[in-house]
Amino acid sequence: MRRAVLIVLGLVWLFPTYLIVANAVRPAGDYDPSDAVKPPGSMGLFDNIDEAWSRTDVGATLGSTAIYSLVAPALAVLFGALAGYAIVVLRVRFGFLWFIVIFAGTVVPFQMLLVPLFVGYSKVSLYDNQMGLVLVHTAISVPLAALVMRNFFGSVAVSIFEAARLDGASTFRIFWRIYLPLSSAALAAVFILEFTYVWNDLLFGLTLAQSDNVRPVWAELSALTTDVYAGTPVPVALAAGLVVSLPTVVLFLATQRLFTRGLTLAQF
Repeated sequence: MRRAVLIVLGLVWLFPTYLIVANAVRPAGDYDPSDAVKPPGSMGLFDNIDEAWSRTDVGATLGSTAIYSLVAPALAVLFGALAGYAIVVLRVRFGFLWFIVIFAGTVVPFQMLLVPLFVGYSKVSLYDNQMGLVLVHTAISVPLAALVMRNFFGSVAVSIFEAARLDGASTFRIFWRIYLPLSSAALAAVFILEFTYVWNDLLFGLTLAQSDNVRPVWAELSALTTDVYAGTPVPVALAAGLVVSLPTVVLFLATQRLFTRGLTLAQF
């Protein structure tokens, strides 16, 4: 009985994915909303991808998206690890209050940040600038990293820090040579989560960038909407989205054991 329930829930969970894949591989001329659930009669995936690439400048946006998805999460996990190290290991004064301040950034909906960010970025020449998007993605990714690393460092024996100090190691050297290597799995898990979020970002990309070499890929693909709004067949837009989603899928499949181990060590 339990297995049957799990199978049913799994099928329900996978149904939207089936709709995307089935209609992405369908030839654009064969799409009919009333028959969207039916399996495609023929293959048109590569033609749909080719048309999507000809309608947009996806190639120019993939490079900038890769920069945001690699640099911002890497900086975020480093700053989050430093914050967790200071709060748990160094036991800075009012450490829990500092953690609340850092994590409070997740309480505010990101939509409320758009207008202040747009106005501020326009005044300091960060609007339509790759550095501006790296900064905002790093800032919104730090709270999760700080939470995970705070939990992880709390499980590390204090005697390790004390022994290193007795051997004459500096505070930063202990962090860099001992605590970071110990937390590599947890850092990797956070990096994977934040890579996925940054890669799939649409909100900040639409608001803070407009040039093809600055806009992230999903902001560029947002031009491919529906037949009604842009004259783009639905299978073309779905095929483009399917291809652009592949890096995150491949990353999860390649690192699933490391990801699971990292979250387990973080003791959520």
